[in-house]
Amino acid sequence: MELKFKVFAHVSRPSHDVFEAVVDPAQLSGYFTTGGAEGRLETGSTVTWDFHDFPGRFPVEVIEVVSDRKIVLKWEANEGEAQPGYQTTVTMEFTPLDDDTRTLVSITEEGWRQNEAALGSSYGNCMGWSQMLAALKVWIEHGINLREGMYK
Repeated sequence: MELKFKVFAHVSRPSHDVFEAVVDPAQLSGYFTTGGAEGRLETGSTVTWDFHDFPGRFPVEVIEVVSDRKIVLKWEANEGEAQPGYQTTVTMEFTPLDDDTRTLVSITEEGWRQNEAALGSSYGNCMGWSQMLAALKVWIEHGINLREGMYK
């Protein structure tokens, strides 16, 4: 059994605008990384994400960026108290729809070990990425930070 999930959402904005809302640390900090994001997502870079509701600065390795279409990231897997010492892969895809007035955003995460702790972690990340998509949609369409106070 491979531990892998895919979540998606339709956002009523052009793919370039939606893509920029993810790669630009100022925008990402406005709706997702509640403690701030440092560094633009660019191929070969390592950026940091911080969450007030999940303390700690997380290094995020940027594997691939295809402008307005795709982002591939790696970050440390979380299996609870013990640091597992391996990374999962997150792939974000941005598909223009309706003459690029809407965008389908999909996020896949994979690469967990096959054990109970990793299974729980994958469920938690699935919830987190689903919430990120909802927050992205509300942020870019209406300028509202949906994540503020969500988990505290």
